Amino acid sequence: MTQHDHHDRLDAAERHELPDSAFGIPETREFPMPDAAHVRAAEAYFRYAPEDKKAELARRILAKAAELGVTVRSPTVLDRARQA
Repeated sequence: MTQHDHHDRLDAAERHELPDSAFGIPETREFPMPDAAHVRAAEAYFRYAPEDKKAELARRILAKAAELGVTVRSPTVLDRARQA
């Protein structure tokens, strides 16, 4: 499966319909993760997250990845998920 099999951009209506729980940072509705392609995108763009949100975001990425069968490979995400 290539990354082009699913569109990896949500339009405004699709994004609006997602529950807060579908976002890596729910309070600001950033890093949407409704599917495997978006989990991989969240992992790829992790470095752009606010520093104070990275540990929570990393845990959310790992949880959603586990739910969807995605393997997270980023050492940074894995390390941050272990932080309190």
